Amino acid sequence: MLRALHDEHADALYAHALRLVQGDRQRAEDLVQETLLRAWRHPEALDPRRGSVRAWLFTTARNLAIDAWRRRSARVGEVITDELPELPHAVDEADRAVEAWTVAEALVRLSPQHREVLVECFYQGRSVGEAAARLGVPPGTIKSRTHYALRSLRLVLAEMGVTR
Repeated sequence: MLRALHDEHADALYAHALRLVQGDRQRAEDLVQETLLRAWRHPEALDPRRGSVRAWLFTTARNLAIDAWRRRSARVGEVITDELPELPHAVDEADRAVEAWTVAEALVRLSPQHREVLVECFYQGRSVGEAAARLGVPPGTIKSRTHYALRSLRLVLAEMGVTR
């Protein structure tokens, strides 16, 4: 039965599949194969009393193509390349020490209010509410000072010649 189905409909089904996948021969072949596999698994669908066999095959191929398109669209940012990604360079302890010294030097150049809010929030890991309670100021002030402190820190680091 499957052989007869293939012999009678495969060429037309392949041409239909090619149109569905914008001429990608490999995907069209996969689509025809999956469609015929579905026909083999569901022989009751091929009963001539239920309608045209070719119409069922074309509809099944179309639905499979739509499902495949949806799966590909759901993948975010898939990149195909022949080049291996660069391995992240190992962080050298000397580099860390220099970075820590540079940031410490930049913090000294900030105003005391900016320095203390950065120390509380980033170095001590305190939340806005906790930092506000420790420094005796409202949470909104902590947020504002953090914003301006980070901006000042970027400027000081730029003046020191630090680039991203």
